[in-house]
Amino acid sequence: MGKLIEGVWHDVWYDTKQTKGKFVREDAGFRDWIENKPQAPFQPESGRYHLYVSLACPWAHRTLIFRKLKGLEEHIDVTVVCPDMLSDGWKMGLPEPLFGHTKLHQIYTQAKPDYTGRVTVPVLWDKKTNTIVSNESSEIIRMFNSAFNQLTGNQDDYYPDSLREVIEEWNAFIYPNINNGVYRCGFATTQEAYEEAYNALFSALDRVEHHLATHRYLAGSQMTEADWRLFTTLIRFDAVYVGHFKCNQKRIADYPHLNGYMKELYQIEGIAETTDFYHIKRHYYFSHIGINPTQVVPLGPNLDLDSDHGREGIGR
Repeated sequence: MGKLIEGVWHDVWYDTKQTKGKFVREDAGFRDWIENKPQAPFQPESGRYHLYVSLACPWAHRTLIFRKLKGLEEHIDVTVVCPDMLSDGWKMGLPEPLFGHTKLHQIYTQAKPDYTGRVTVPVLWDKKTNTIVSNESSEIIRMFNSAFNQLTGNQDDYYPDSLREVIEEWNAFIYPNINNGVYRCGFATTQEAYEEAYNALFSALDRVEHHLATHRYLAGSQMTEADWRLFTTLIRFDAVYVGHFKCNQKRIADYPHLNGYMKELYQIEGIAETTDFYHIKRHYYFSHIGINPTQVVPLGPNLDLDSDHGREGIGR
């Protein structure tokens, strides 16, 4: 995971010396919005936007899920980067269709030649103004949730007004402890930092497990954004985070309610096709040489994701 410094690519890993071994994620560098308003610079138009994603990345996976759920596939094109992220960062298997670039950092400097920051996925590109709208997944899924409704006719709402307070409470709890918590375990460089993240992670999973024993979804009986933000971490947990990131107190398979909840979301039409375990395992085990220097990718585990989830009667 390198970075750009004034537009020049540098193959540098995260520096945890200043944070006592703790992994600290940098904020996204592009934070504009697509809005269905007359004076908005980024209007919801079919074919105007292009999404760059990794199938391995949980943050990018969110955007693919919302593109699927909201019927945006024929309106927003996608480029999928290779699962291997080595000295050049994220790379394209073939030159991408807009500029013929082969590396994702070239997309960043296409938008801002002197850009400084990490080069991450997802990236939402505007073809009309030739710039990046956003590389913040939590905001991209909000745009996908509502900005294109008039275009698609899809009124499904995963961030309804009536549930926003509880959604935000869950997001604020799940992001540091679970979504980013697995990375705080895996990228920790001191025992103390690792144990702090590990304990917070499993305490948080225990809390969610207890909640899901009596609630169908995080916000109650309605599926929301908060569920999908959690899902992309859960679906990678047993395949990658248990072993590679040393998150091994329990597997998701050992939590009856979390496991059933994860399977229910996975079994929703179209979601399985957004989930690629080859890319997921290949990326983490092959790319993080500091954690897995042999780059050997495990064959397992065998995940029973299509069996009965047993969630129908929860919360009624």
